[in-house]
Amino acid sequence: MNSLDISILFGILALLIILSALFSSSETSMMALNRYRLKHQVKSGHKGAKLAQKLLETPDRLLGVILLGNNFVNIFASSIATIIAMKLIGEAGIAIAAGLLTMVVLVFAEVAPKTLAALYPEKIAYPAAYVLTPLLKLLSPIVWLVNFFANGFLRIFRINLKNADDAHALSHEELQTLIFEGTSQLPEQYRSMLSSVLELENVTVEDVMIPKQDMYAVDVDQPIEHILKAIQKSPYTRVPIYRGSLDEDLIGILNLRRALPVLMRAEVTLKDIIKMIRPAYFVPETTSLNVQLAKFNSHKRRMALIVDEYGDLQGLLTMEDLLEEIVGKLSTDSKTKQVEDTIALHDDGSMTIDASEFIRDLNKGYKLNLPTDGPKTLNGLIQEVLEELPSPGTCIKIDHYVLEVMETSTNAIETVKLSVHSPLKSNKADHD
Repeated sequence: MNSLDISILFGILALLIILSALFSSSETSMMALNRYRLKHQVKSGHKGAKLAQKLLETPDRLLGVILLGNNFVNIFASSIATIIAMKLIGEAGIAIAAGLLTMVVLVFAEVAPKTLAALYPEKIAYPAAYVLTPLLKLLSPIVWLVNFFANGFLRIFRINLKNADDAHALSHEELQTLIFEGTSQLPEQYRSMLSSVLELENVTVEDVMIPKQDMYAVDVDQPIEHILKAIQKSPYTRVPIYRGSLDEDLIGILNLRRALPVLMRAEVTLKDIIKMIRPAYFVPETTSLNVQLAKFNSHKRRMALIVDEYGDLQGLLTMEDLLEEIVGKLSTDSKTKQVEDTIALHDDGSMTIDASEFIRDLNKGYKLNLPTDGPKTLNGLIQEVLEELPSPGTCIKIDHYVLEVMETSTNAIETVKLSVHSPLKSNKADHD
């Protein structure tokens, strides 16, 4: 080396710094690759992505060959710089060469290429995979020896190298973050729908059902004229039919679309209506929505009656109610108008709400954060906190919400005024 011309030595040094930059950038780009985008490109047939995925299956071997090459060229560059310094300055130039080389390597072979690789990992990692794959085969004995000692050292600290893929598995909360932070190109409406799909497993049919007292059902234990009139007034296409008591004698479900030809006849008898009734489909109240969605499809049903652990009827769930949890309130739904009619917004930011409203609907529709792990309605929530039926004017504070009871009936709260960050009149209850 000492016999080589100084210009050749500078050329070799420049080449070594370039090689060091390539190794450094390939290391960062490989580690910075988005694993899910990589899998998509592999399925699309991208050859560079296939090679990169193959290399990432054994990260210890990949890092081994990269660091082996990087350290080799850096040490070789240090030797060349020392020779150049000796030729130009003498022994005093060794320290100067070390300082200058450190700065050059740090800027041009480490920070700059690694920053570029972090910003554009695919553009660097995929071409680098074509070089690293044969290089790994060529240096595999040395890489194996290095990894043997390195992995043995890690095992001393009980690090399981076989669970590397588990590090890329996302939890439920991380998936939610990915939807809102990693899919910025999607409209907010679609991101909200994806988030709602993930939440289906945490929501039960009891949370979104129509309560029994709000169900529209027809009693056939009355004159046929009244029965037909009640059926004609139905806002729904499927109506529960019962005799005397909805709890004790539920006959089944009448599909008005299928029954329309019969109902259009000049003379319709109760027997004709009974023939068109389909047996009811019952579902436990603890069933999650994602399970129920699959059951609706497998049973070819669009309506289910919800029962508790004792078999008592609790409410009704339709496919439309379930889909609303994903896409939001449907504008053509008559229930949407009913909800709007039961909520009044005021200029001071407060709102007057029908106490029978579902807490989950309020949270989703008005960006509230009322607790949903207990009672389903405002009426139930307030009575659970107070452990009694309050009188009008009673106020309670739940988190940072103030709920004031406006009207009550014999056994329930009728209307509530909700405000945010308002002074609390009474911590628990204030009976006037």
